[in-house]
Parts: sequence; structure tokens; C-alpha cells
Amino acid sequence: MKTRVLSIILAVLVVVVLPSCGLLGKKGSASEKDNRRGEVTGVPKRVIWQQILPQEMVPVKAGTFWMGQADEDIAFSQSSLNKQITISEFYMDKYEVSNNKYRQFIEAVRLGEYTYSTPTTLKEAPTFDINTVLPDTTVWNTSFTYHYGDPLMEFYFDHPAFDNYPVVGVSWEQANMYCQWRTYHLNANDKADFDYPPFRLPSEAEWEYAAKGGKEVAKYPWGGPYLKNKRGCLMANFKPGRGNYIDDGFAYTAPVDVFAPNGFGLYNMSGNVAEWVLDSYNAVSGSVTWDLDPRYDDPNEKRKVVRGGSWKDIAHYLETSTRTYEFQDVKTAHIGFRTAMTYLGRSGSMDISNN
Repeated sequence: MKTRVLSIILAVLVVVVLPSCGLLGKKGSASEKDNRRGEVTGVPKRVIWQQILPQEMVPVKAGTFWMGQADEDIAFSQSSLNKQITISEFYMDKYEVSNNKYRQFIEAVRLGEYTYSTPTTLKEAPTFDINTVLPDTTVWNTSFTYHYGDPLMEFYFDHPAFDNYPVVGVSWEQANMYCQWRTYHLNANDKADFDYPPFRLPSEAEWEYAAKGGKEVAKYPWGGPYLKNKRGCLMANFKPGRGNYIDDGFAYTAPVDVFAPNGFGLYNMSGNVAEWVLDSYNAVSGSVTWDLDPRYDDPNEKRKVVRGGSWKDIAHYLETSTRTYEFQDVKTAHIGFRTAMTYLGRSGSMDISNN
């Protein structure tokens, strides 16, 4: 008898407590009945929609952090002053976009599925001319003076030995084309009733927040302040000394999944290839952008922000706060990218289901 009474009390508590958190509400027939009585309850029978986590992306939960310098500004640029900001939830590629993933984009264009125009819906195919999306393989020669880049120029993008290496020789404009295609590829093939948000480049603030791996202040994605772990191994693919490229294990780029991930599970946020982000460059953008999900967008500014440092850069460019830029149509042997996606849902309760 006592057990039965206790069960009844617990059931009442569940009914009373859960609605107080805003987790339960009327739906289905109750809503329709209230509508027939003249009540305003919203459109009945709306589908229940949950955002999937695309393959090889990770959820980056909302948080507040100090964006800007984590160490001495050795370049005296004064373009990375500290500012506390908040970032909403989003998804981000675990790895830099590889040669083989970018090749899938090219093959879709080559098959004639897509001439360049901006789609008006997420399920409408973007159209590209094949010549606008091909990476520039000559960058292995043209990016450097008196450099024997012929083998990489011939093999880096096309040979399967480099399938899992980051794509290079792509401009900021081409990176955005890839995002448009990936958005179409998901929404056209997924049978969900509503479109998923578009893939895009991460904003500069999102990139830095993600690079810090959950730490409010971090000099490097692994924390810092050292470049080697306890075993004396370098933590990223970069140029540790003048004329020294090989001490980290790779003379040029490395596979996208090497070196330890940071606290969010993201690989190579420093080193390997530097990464295009969404923002236009402005040395003092931090003083004019908002402190919630900031993004500096100037359509007349052709310089776009590049973050993370690369295989050819010294350690200063690996710092999570270091800012550089390149012109949006420039292609080099050391800049690649990864994509992001806005999360639609309740703050702090991301659904990371792949189902």
C-alpha cells in the first residue's frame, strides 16, 4: 500500500515539476480541440524537427570567452585587442576539408549537375562552371621563389596518396562555393520536412572560440604555453626554426587527422594549413562589432581574415589570437578551410544525434 501511494506521489511530482522547466506543452488533439473553441494555440500538427550532426562535424556549445591577445603582440599590430564575447551553438568540421572531399564537389560540377548562380532555396542546386571551382595546383611553384614544387604540383591534388591531406590552392570565393554545394547536397538528399541551415565558413569569432577548445584564454589550441608535449613532440605542423620544416614529422602539409585534437575534438586548428574564415579584414573590427556572435562584413573589402597558421609559418601564427588576411581571390599552397553550420535549437541543449 505504501509503495502504491509513493508511486502516485512521484507521478504527481513529475507532472508538476517538468512543465515548470518549459520542457512539456500541449500538442496533437488537445491543441486542435482548443483551436475549435476559439483559442490561439499555434498551428496544430507541426512536425517535430531535430537537427542532425553531419558526418565528421562536432558540436561547439555556446559560451563566453576573451577574444584577442593571449600573449605578447610581437608584430605590434594592435589588431587583436581583448574583448569578452558570447558565441551561440554551432557545428564545425572536425577536420580541414581534404583533397578527396573537395574532389567530390568537383565531380558533381563535372557531371553537369551544377553554371554559377546563387540558389534561392537550400534545395535548389547552385550552378558553377568547372573552371571556377578547380584548385590551382601551380601554387606549389608560384607561392615560393626558386622552389622545386614540381612533384607536388603534379601529384598533390590528384594522387590518392594525398587524398586525406588538406586541399590548398583554393580562394575564399571557392571555399564559399564549396559551402553552397554542400548545403544543396545535404538538403537535396535528406528527406527532412524542413531544410538544414546552410554550411558556411566559420566567423572569425567562432573560429577563435573553437580553437581555444573550451578554455576562456588559451595561447594555442592545446592550451600552452609550450609547443611540445611532455615527451618532447611538437604539437602541430609548422616551421619550428629557420630552414627547419621536418621536426614535426612533415616537410609540407600533413593528413587532416594527425596531431591531437583540442578540447572540442577539432584537429589542426593551428598549423598544417591556415584557414579562411567568413569575416572581412579590419584591423580594428573588434571595436565596431557586437559582443554577441560578432562578424565583420564589408562587401567592398576584398581582404578576408585567415586564421591558424600553416606548415610554413613560425609559432607566432599558430596562436589562437593571431590575425592575418589575404585577398579573397588569392590561392596559395598554405591556405585551406573547414566549414561550419548554425545550430537551431535551445541554448545549451544541443541534439547531436546522427539519426
